Amino acid sequence: MIIEKFEDIISWKKAEILTVHIYSLLKSNKDYSFKDQIQRASVSIMNNIAEGFERRSNKELKQFLFIAKGSAGETGSMLHLAIQLGYINGEDYNKLSNSTIEISKLLSGFIKTL
Repeated sequence: MIIEKFEDIISWKKAEILTVHIYSLLKSNKDYSFKDQIQRASVSIMNNIAEGFERRSNKELKQFLFIAKGSAGETGSMLHLAIQLGYINGEDYNKLSNSTIEISKLLSGFIKTL
């Protein structure tokens, strides 16, 4: 498959879905600093994939994919805190956590191909 635009990248698509889900779940959460941090972390995944792709250099893309992978880890860490604080339920935690793990694995595979 030829990737013509960042929206074609599977890990970007999955990161977008993850981000929208996080925004939706925490819409009415009053812990603004927590909400801001997890939202910024999830947005960072998709934005770093997009920015790296738009640089049109495999070296730079690889660098930005590593940053996106780090943001996936941060999002996963924040999800652990979210369930401990009672901000999300177990079902949502499992779904979102599995999504961050899947995105991280996809990013690792993408990095290896570059």
